[in-house]
Amino acid sequence: MKLSTQGQHAIMAMLALAIHDDEGAVRLGDLAAQQGISLSYLEQIFARLRSEGLVEGIRGPGGGYRLSRHADEITLADIVLAAEEESVAGRLGSTRTESLDQHLVQQMWLDLSAQFQQFMEDITLESLMDGHELPRKTYQMGETASMIARMFPARELKPGMMPQMAM
Repeated sequence: MKLSTQGQHAIMAMLALAIHDDEGAVRLGDLAAQQGISLSYLEQIFARLRSEGLVEGIRGPGGGYRLSRHADEITLADIVLAAEEESVAGRLGSTRTESLDQHLVQQMWLDLSAQFQQFMEDITLESLMDGHELPRKTYQMGETASMIARMFPARELKPGMMPQMAM
């Protein structure tokens, strides 16, 4: 999973909808002005969010967009996957691996992407509104971390390097 600019704008816009949920629909023009982006760009993002069932459009006076589900049922992963133009699988599947090293690096990025997606699946819009209080998870060195450690072994510091690192 990759958090692109589209994904960032989608998260911010969805968070604004969640914050103003009890006030009714929010106009895209207002969101575009708040985020400092063009209305047409935001319309493209919202078309994808609507097609994935994350928002619903309200027509007429006082119309705009609102969340289609409660904020505790929408995760950041839902938003990013809906907002992205191209799937991660499509981007990664198109690359050819020519050597074992390239395969290992590609596998490392796939593993990191999966871990990032899992992290984003644990964050809901409601948890963001509640002051970012997320449960602290303990880190366990997994297969990806072990692979990185093997690919980039630690080096011994030279005596002359010690003063540079102590800041």
